Amino acid sequence: MNLDQLRAFIMLAERRTFTEAARRLGLSQPTLSRQVQALEEELGAKLLVRTPRGVSLTDSGARFVSRAREAAEVLRQGTEELHELASMPRGPVSLGVLPTVGAYALPDVMGAFVAQFKEVRLALSEAHAPALEERVAEGEVDLVITTLPLHRLELVSHKLWTESYRLVVPRGHRLARQRRQVALSEVASETMIVVPGSAAEAALRAAAEKGGLELRVGLLVDHAESQRRMVERGVGVALLPAIMLRDHQGGLCEVVDVRDAPRRVVAIVHRGERSLTYGARALKRFLLERLKT
Repeated sequence: MNLDQLRAFIMLAERRTFTEAARRLGLSQPTLSRQVQALEEELGAKLLVRTPRGVSLTDSGARFVSRAREAAEVLRQGTEELHELASMPRGPVSLGVLPTVGAYALPDVMGAFVAQFKEVRLALSEAHAPALEERVAEGEVDLVITTLPLHRLELVSHKLWTESYRLVVPRGHRLARQRRQVALSEVASETMIVVPGSAAEAALRAAAEKGGLELRVGLLVDHAESQRRMVERGVGVALLPAIMLRDHQGGLCEVVDVRDAPRRVVAIVHRGERSLTYGARALKRFLLERLKT
């Protein structure tokens, strides 16, 4: 069984005449007939019956035609991928990312990608999760790295990692001196520096409400890096994604584990494989290989 045989059968099932099917496939009618006969011999079943008005599907043919379409599509995609592997990805590719991902997960990865795929012109932009989801759904960027769950159900996601938020406090803060995990309700009573609309803010507000407390927001900022800088200056405390604190050593702030800390799931998101250029598919595979844990 091969792709030409499947295409011959599918076209006959759709056009119902040898003349029209052969014309559309660019084949002679004897060649088309041989293709279908070979497929029937391979399957051990009669798929088509000639009639005075053309051809009709047998019961076996009617059952097989949808599977033939699926198989032909899989073979087509596989053939394209093999052809692509023999050539170098090129052209523009746009990637939208969360600021924390762009700053802490991508520098080394992007350096390696640019060095390997010299013909790809990569454009990187940063935004928060709602904006990233909207931009990829509308086709403004090829791929985004954002958090799950998604609101646009038509989008495709590939999970990269899951991480907890951790509490960052000024050096010498009472919660750091206790040298133990703290409850989220304890954190909610501190003067907080938050990014509006973030998972951390939502979790803090829920914990404060459950404990009958009023969340004390000392400062609203746009980015997590600003949160950390403000903590270093003693403005307040903040919940930050663990990725920001992997290499934390000393400095003007300390890290405290939170027992019931919120978590976030980070994923690559796009509109579907068919929407991706060869360059975008190469970037997606590269990111999955380097970032998936």
